[in-house]
Amino acid sequence: MIISPLIEAEAELTHNAKLNCPVVLSTRIRLARNISDIPFPGWAKEAQRREILATCMESLTALPQMEGGTRLMVEELSELEKQILMERHLISRELSKAKKGSGLVVSKDQSCSVMINEEDHLRIQYLRSGFRFKQAWKTINEIDSALEESLDYAFSSDLGYLTACPTNVGTGMRASAMMHLPALVIANQMEKVIRAVNQLGIAVRGVFGEGSDASGSIFQISNQQTLGESEDEIIKRLVNVLNSVIEQENNSRHKLLEKDPIKLLDKMGRAYGLLKNSHLLSSAEAMNLLSLLRLAIDLEAIPESYRSHIDRLYIESRPGHIQYAAKTEIDPNQRDEYRSRYMREQLSELPSLNFDKVVNKS
Repeated sequence: MIISPLIEAEAELTHNAKLNCPVVLSTRIRLARNISDIPFPGWAKEAQRREILATCMESLTALPQMEGGTRLMVEELSELEKQILMERHLISRELSKAKKGSGLVVSKDQSCSVMINEEDHLRIQYLRSGFRFKQAWKTINEIDSALEESLDYAFSSDLGYLTACPTNVGTGMRASAMMHLPALVIANQMEKVIRAVNQLGIAVRGVFGEGSDASGSIFQISNQQTLGESEDEIIKRLVNVLNSVIEQENNSRHKLLEKDPIKLLDKMGRAYGLLKNSHLLSSAEAMNLLSLLRLAIDLEAIPESYRSHIDRLYIESRPGHIQYAAKTEIDPNQRDEYRSRYMREQLSELPSLNFDKVVNKS
């Protein structure tokens, strides 16, 4: 498998848990860029796409931030490899289905991935664990500026950066946070939150973006407007909304602990028991159970030192990763069996839940 070294390597989202806020799993900023005087990928001929691919790969691999990174051609990847890359948020569904002449460059720690000839010539993405927009913006801005020295971006003095989709024109930026909101889900308050956030021009999607569900109580919250605001203004407005959502999640946790702590203890206890003892686990069920263990960490029922382990299992429990770990072709039922065994092994040393800590909080 071409991407085996990438899967086995330590990565930002699988081996790094420098979280400034338990509610925020990760921060992402994505920039859409195109090369001037060449048709957008959807209209470009194969020869033009391959020309863009070669030019962009050369510029990207020259960057110090991409030293030791991985270069991949989409047409050379298997369906399983593309699924794994999507599960790691390194490529989009669109790139996995792209025409010939599309590629990907991933930094050594997988914090930066650049898709070439997806909807736009370049989709530059930078990921950080935790709530770290300032650092993410500083780094991706440096990468973007360095690329602009060697690539002639399509830019209008009136509109800003030109993109294939009109909704990205302007800054071309999508800033988002992956948020863990179990208390709002348990309290049936997420629909109310989504409506309020949407009215502020902020989108709420599932774990894999538009059209996906929110397995594991994980939601992707991002800006929608890219025109008429600077990058700093977009990030500032988004951060204000995210802080409000964090406050509402924490308030919901306090209310659950005050009104019905036994119900919450029962949910966490059942999740603990199923993950350590079940023999069949679907991907969605595993995500939902891991969500409750992550909440148990937030409530100090499980030591903080296990947070990075639980966050890594969020990714490793997904279908593509389970298929890869099995090292042989297995059907969905066999995946559920393998996933449950994998969870039992990975959580074998997880200490018993300290319910006294939670009761004291209530």
